[in-house]
Amino acid sequence: MPSARTYLCIDLKSFYASVECRARGLDPFVDNLVVADKERGPTTICLAITPAMKALGIPNRCRLFDIPEEVSYVAARPRMRRYMEVSAQIYSIYLRYVSAQDVHVYSIDECFIDATPYLGLYGMDARSFAKELMGAVQDEAGICATAGVGTNLFLAKVALDVTAKHAPDNIGFLDEESFKRQVWFHRPITDIWSIGPGIARRLAKYGALDLAGVAALRPETLHKEFGVVAEYLIDHAWGQEPCTIADIRGYEPDSHSLVNGQVLPGPYGFEDARMVLGEMVDASVLELVEKGLVCDRISLSVGYAKASCGSGRAFDVAEGEGAGGSSPEGASADDLEPDEVFDGGHGKRRRGSRFGTAPTGGMRKLGRRTNSRRYLMERFGELFDETTDRSRPVRRLSIGMGDLLPEEHATATLFDDAEAEGREHRLQEALVAVRGKFGRNALIKATSLQEKATACERNNQVGGHHA
Repeated sequence: MPSARTYLCIDLKSFYASVECRARGLDPFVDNLVVADKERGPTTICLAITPAMKALGIPNRCRLFDIPEEVSYVAARPRMRRYMEVSAQIYSIYLRYVSAQDVHVYSIDECFIDATPYLGLYGMDARSFAKELMGAVQDEAGICATAGVGTNLFLAKVALDVTAKHAPDNIGFLDEESFKRQVWFHRPITDIWSIGPGIARRLAKYGALDLAGVAALRPETLHKEFGVVAEYLIDHAWGQEPCTIADIRGYEPDSHSLVNGQVLPGPYGFEDARMVLGEMVDASVLELVEKGLVCDRISLSVGYAKASCGSGRAFDVAEGEGAGGSSPEGASADDLEPDEVFDGGHGKRRRGSRFGTAPTGGMRKLGRRTNSRRYLMERFGELFDETTDRSRPVRRLSIGMGDLLPEEHATATLFDDAEAEGREHRLQEALVAVRGKFGRNALIKATSLQEKATACERNNQVGGHHA
């Protein structure tokens, strides 16, 4: 029987907004600030808003047009590189107290810490240790943190997401027994980590609207509906989680892939979208060459624009991007019949596809392992031409290159021009070297100077946002 462990899950409250408030001498609990690029228009998603705005009932991942006109606020343009710097600073604070092997960085503003070895070392209980870490972050970085304490990783995460917000000291605590008292009947079930609207809809078919309902279902029913995912649902319904930070750190995936995606700045016609696709393939090929990798599988997803995002206002947004889910012909979820709508507790969504009309695209096995720009450009072009709906404006593009292996595993056919491919590969290596020394826009293709091109702007971004 494994010894009992204590985990912390620490979250930096409204992280991006808090960083911007600190830079401006504002108080995120008093002042209204949103992190969003107003130049992108009213449909721009706010990456974060201050707790002061949340207290007004404004949802965190709203769009600019969702903010009531009577609410005045400061709009801060995203600065992703700055957020990464502050996150690294806070991580270094944690490392003064714990070893890196006992930390799992979950996101830029959230991490798990196995506190078990350190409570005796510092002579503290779990709550005092969490307060110590949170206080150091507040004093040195000026960021307010919240924490969940649990006897496993899942309980620590749920304590953070569900119970910490109601605690005076911003610290929630759960073990398996208190979990049943405090969380079993909590609704909406989508507040629980790993249960999104899709899983909630499928559970609702069996009358399971909370974790107590999941625990009451027969395992056979869950396995029939969810397959292997049922094992996670059953464990979590009882507050159990066998995975440890050591397991996470030791995990090696069976295969690796490289993904490149973007939401276009507006609705694009077929030819303009195909041109942007070429820019994305170019960028991904350079990344393969830089890392010395080859792929033998490609994938493409093309999402389309829709006329409305469910607020009664006619805006062009990518299907699936609206906070309330997608609806046909611009209708809001409130306009649909009751049996067409699912309410998971965070807004109404249309039943069925998350994206309304499904995106197009697909996956292809190449039959060879390569990082040849010419070859990959042709295959992606074929896939795009064969699957894309030319009658609808494109709003979202995503490409993937999968089953990655080191370059020495590259394969060829009898029909390949080895000499031409060698010249191309040396050219790609030269491009990587120049861009690495002088910046990613030091050498660009002429197509990237076209009005609808996006590569030059994206080369100056981090994570799709201004650096």
